[in-house]
This record gives sequence, structure tokens and C-alpha cells, in this order.
Amino acid sequence: MSIYVGNLSFEVTQEDLSSIFAEYGTVKRVQLPTDRETGLPRGFGFVEMESEAAETSAIEALDGAEWMGRTMKVNKAKPREDRRSGGGNWGDRNQNYSKRY
Repeated sequence: MSIYVGNLSFEVTQEDLSSIFAEYGTVKRVQLPTDRETGLPRGFGFVEMESEAAETSAIEALDGAEWMGRTMKVNKAKPREDRRSGGGNWGDRNQNYSKRY
């Protein structure tokens, strides 16, 4: 399981996030995604902890807590969605458009 941590300050580092979650158990991994274009942090991250009990404790303690001037949103991360499907029927609309003109 992974924990989603949202509404983070853009100054937060992986070390910062690891240290705050380490208060609730052993942190296995921390990810802070960055924007592809700018390389800047996106304001959210993911934390994996060694046990589910540690993750539950961290979520309960940190969700809604103020840290570095922001109110954190902390919950179980949802599975990543497949981004390839999201175009809907755009191809069909293009075909209909070209047939009309």
C-alpha cells in the first residue's frame, strides 16, 4: 500500500517527508513527482511504509495537520489509472467532420 500526501509546500524535500512519516514507523520509500516541463515539484507525494499499521497511524495523525504553512491531505493512494484511454470518441468525430466537408 502507498500513502498519498497532498497540498504540500513546494519547498518540501523527500528527506522532509520521510522524517515526518518516520515518527509513525519505518519509511520504505518516498516519491515527490515533478512537472515534466519545468522540473518543479507538483505539490503532492507518495510514501510507502514498512507495515500497514504504521501507514494507518500516519494517515490518522497527519490527515488535516498543518505542516510548513499548509493543511496536508493524507490518505491511502488509489491505483494509478490507465492514461491511454481518455480520448473518448475523438477519432469518430474527426471522421464525421471530414465526411461533412
